[in-house]
Amino acid sequence: MSHTVEKIGGTSMSRLDELRDTLFIENGVPRYGRIFVVSAFGGITDLLLEHKKTGEAGVYARFANADDDHGWHDGLSRTASAMIAAHQAVLDHPADVEQASAFVQERIEGARNCLIDLQRLCSYGHFRLNAHLLQIRELLSGLGEAHSALVATLMLQRAGLNARLVDLSGWRDESELSLDARISQAMEGIDPAQEMPIVTGYAQCSEGLMREYDRGYSEVTFSQLAALTGAREAIIHKEFHLSSADPKLVGTGNARKLGHTNYDVADQMANLGMEAIHPSAAKTLRQAGVPLRVVNAFEPDDPGTIIDDQPAETPAVEIVTGLDIIALELFEQDMVGVKGYDAAILEALKRHKVRIVSKVSNANTITHYVDASLKSMRRVEADLAALYPQAVITARKLALVSVVGRDLHGLRVLARGMQVLDVAGLEPLGAMQGPRNVDTQFILPRSDRSPAIQALHEGFFGRTDAKAALAA
Repeated sequence: MSHTVEKIGGTSMSRLDELRDTLFIENGVPRYGRIFVVSAFGGITDLLLEHKKTGEAGVYARFANADDDHGWHDGLSRTASAMIAAHQAVLDHPADVEQASAFVQERIEGARNCLIDLQRLCSYGHFRLNAHLLQIRELLSGLGEAHSALVATLMLQRAGLNARLVDLSGWRDESELSLDARISQAMEGIDPAQEMPIVTGYAQCSEGLMREYDRGYSEVTFSQLAALTGAREAIIHKEFHLSSADPKLVGTGNARKLGHTNYDVADQMANLGMEAIHPSAAKTLRQAGVPLRVVNAFEPDDPGTIIDDQPAETPAVEIVTGLDIIALELFEQDMVGVKGYDAAILEALKRHKVRIVSKVSNANTITHYVDASLKSMRRVEADLAALYPQAVITARKLALVSVVGRDLHGLRVLARGMQVLDVAGLEPLGAMQGPRNVDTQFILPRSDRSPAIQALHEGFFGRTDAKAALAA
């Protein structure tokens, strides 16, 4: 049997000590034949870059927008303290804690000196800080994964495993390698049957992972490693199962594990912020013929959910999920029959890096449902107002709730969903269903997002009396 390549997310990494005797060791026997790709401990990348959900500035954002040095310097020191606290929580042996703390100090102070030198260089008129921001972002991001990989290696070596740190972060490495070359060079001579490689989720490469994938880089490294090494299976360990809805919303006993789905559904989930795997990583695995399994790291005996390219055997709803959105609406009475409006809107959204979730249009109105901050939307509105001064442009906070499945043909999801929402006293502002029948979307006031997910999940998965009410 060939090896597997397995990824551990940040939240699970923060409970690394709980996984030692299940994920890495079973009944005292090391579970070799596995390569692990690790994310930074939970919250560390948010401190290094910016908070993924709230947008709160981390070291990178403070440095990029610094009026003085105090903000980013303090941010680096705060990050170092958080990294040390993270490994103190999972390491038992004082020598391991000391080694990990020294590693943090060496990397953090190295990054600090680099940023100081760069600031000094860019104080001269011939050099521009903006030209180096992407490299700074990559440098900072790599600190988190290098730290967590070292900590995992120390913990496993202390437990008697032949674990090896594989640092792809390119720290003080002057070579300019592609991602494939970086991985291949680092993995040369490693036999997963005899040792357990612990690989950083960030990989420094000539392509620039963050330029293409930003915070999705660890899954890209993971998928490329699985493809290059001919893995039998790629496995993602999360702190929960992929379920029919968020158990916190619909109840642990009501949420159903998917068990089996395909990459089409995974793409819909990613579009709605419920990311099982980055679409580019899924593409790599799909083209390499490596099946993907998503499991609950803390339920090691459960097989989890397989994601492949197989269609559904029978039509079925698989997931109900949603996210907060902003509806950007441009109304222009003279739009009908005139080309160019849509292209101009798309260009403005692209320029301000606004992610489109869905869109609708009619004769004189184009509405994009986007995942963005109000700050970004104000900039988009200003650009469009200057381009189309006669247009009425509005940005409204809403929510999009979607019913997703590999095959929804014949299930009347749109009609049934509208009925369910009506019975629950919820009034959608819009609804959409494409002819491929893989998802049905309902637009609602933002305050109705959670109640709508609960109602739709109960309508399609819930109690017998709820199904009887639908049939009535």
